[in-house]
Amino acid sequence: MNILLIEDDPRIADFLQRGLRAEGHQVQRSANGLEGLAMVQAAARDIRPGDRPTVVVLDLMLPGMNGMEICQTLRAAGVGLPILMLTALSTLEDRVAGLRMGADDYLCKPFEFEELLARLEALARRAQSLGPGHSDRLAVGDLVLDRTSMRATRSGRALNLTARELALLELLMSAPGRLFSRERILARVWGHSEDPLTNVVDVYIRRLRSKIDDGHPVPLIQTVRGLGYRLEAPGPGAGKG
Repeated sequence: MNILLIEDDPRIADFLQRGLRAEGHQVQRSANGLEGLAMVQAAARDIRPGDRPTVVVLDLMLPGMNGMEICQTLRAAGVGLPILMLTALSTLEDRVAGLRMGADDYLCKPFEFEELLARLEALARRAQSLGPGHSDRLAVGDLVLDRTSMRATRSGRALNLTARELALLELLMSAPGRLFSRERILARVWGHSEDPLTNVVDVYIRRLRSKIDDGHPVPLIQTVRGLGYRLEAPGPGAGKG
């Protein structure tokens, strides 16, 4: 990967640069928001078919221009490079705000390097599979999520989802057919501070299912007993008697 790192904390930036280069990735670095924006814009213009995937690691609090503004500016200009936002702000509202500005993923400080690396690799794979036509629109069957506006519809009908339900839906739709354990969902949507023994994931899955699947012959959200949940479109002929 080619990593575009925009981080003004020299300790964190040095740590990430060393670690990512040790993993064989190229790293370009900026400590200023305006300079970082220019770096990403230049990189986006220079990308050619066949190049290694480029992913942006973007701190939220930056001098010159903050991460939210950078993200919004890039998306408004049609720059579709995947963005992983780093921040010390860990509330649900902060994470949803970042996603609404166009970030693809959100990681709270402090974090483990292995988790950051795994998320970057996932973003790179997603970008490669999407190819040049990358969009902030996720679709699974007739279920559509616009990640810019964070609005969801099924069969063209708007779904009235809360911020937490939207965050959960975005995670499930980001990898259709992938099985997500309760532990992974809890860490990604609620954060590591949540009690791992809580049943909040099951409660929100039921709420989400009632809004998405009720009234449709074949459900999109599936439970794999004892393992977790996945969301995928029904196969041909599903729901026919």
